[in-house]
Amino acid sequence: MKKLSLVVLLTVFVGSMAFSQKQNNPEMDFKRTEHNFGIIKEEMGSVSTQFEFTNTGKSPLIIQRVSASCGCTTPSYTKEPVLPGKSGTISATYSTVRRPGTFNKTIRVYTNVPDTVYVLTIKGNVTPKQ
Repeated sequence: MKKLSLVVLLTVFVGSMAFSQKQNNPEMDFKRTEHNFGIIKEEMGSVSTQFEFTNTGKSPLIIQRVSASCGCTTPSYTKEPVLPGKSGTISATYSTVRRPGTFNKTIRVYTNVPDTVYVLTIKGNVTPKQ
C-alpha cells in the first residue's frame, strides 16, 4: 500500500512540474502564416514578404534557425531573443529568375518552444519574360 501511495504521489508531482514548465515556455503567435504574391513577372527578379509574430509566452523566445524548402527562397529573421509580449519578423524572398509558373514554398521555423516547428508558406504565379 505504501508503494502504491508513493507511486501516485510521485506521478502527481511529476505531472504538476510538467504543467508548470509548459506555462513558462515561450509561444510564437503569427499574424498570418501564408502569403500569396498573386501573379508576378519574372523580370522582377525577386519578391519579398514579412511574417510578423509576437511572443505570447512567459519566457524569451529564441529562433534557433529558419530553413526554406528550396534554394529559390531566402529567409531572414530576428536574431536576438524576443521577450514576452514583444514582436519580431521573419522575411522570405523568392527569386523569380528562370522560374516561370506557379510556386508554393515553405519556410520552417525552429525555436526554443518544445516540440514545435512553425511552417510558413509563400505562393504565387510567375509569368515568363515576353
